[in-house]
Amino acid sequence: MPQPPDTLSHLRDRLAAFAAEREWDQFHNPKNLVMALSGEVGELVEHFQWLTPEQAQALPPQTRDEVALEAADVLLYLVRLCDKLGIDLAAAADRKLAINAQKYPADRARGQMTKYDKL
Repeated sequence: MPQPPDTLSHLRDRLAAFAAEREWDQFHNPKNLVMALSGEVGELVEHFQWLTPEQAQALPPQTRDEVALEAADVLLYLVRLCDKLGIDLAAAADRKLAINAQKYPADRARGQMTKYDKL
């Protein structure tokens, strides 16, 4: 069994090769990928839709495994979308964390779920 990818760039490269081997690149335009991503997010949501917060935290092993695979689908489509758009997803995530740190200073946001413009 192959080792899991250890970086987003490694995963991006594996996904590109996977799509190329199947001649799927013709279908992987940003519109189609974001629509597929949205569908996969919906499938992930279905696992939690009617659960209490406690039930959602303590998923049975089979459901947890199904959630893991749906989360993987979301990640794969997101990585593929960013690849097609030339976005470095890890760099974008780092940038967004820095922006959020400015919007939500720990001393004002700690323990609150208030939106940044209301802090």
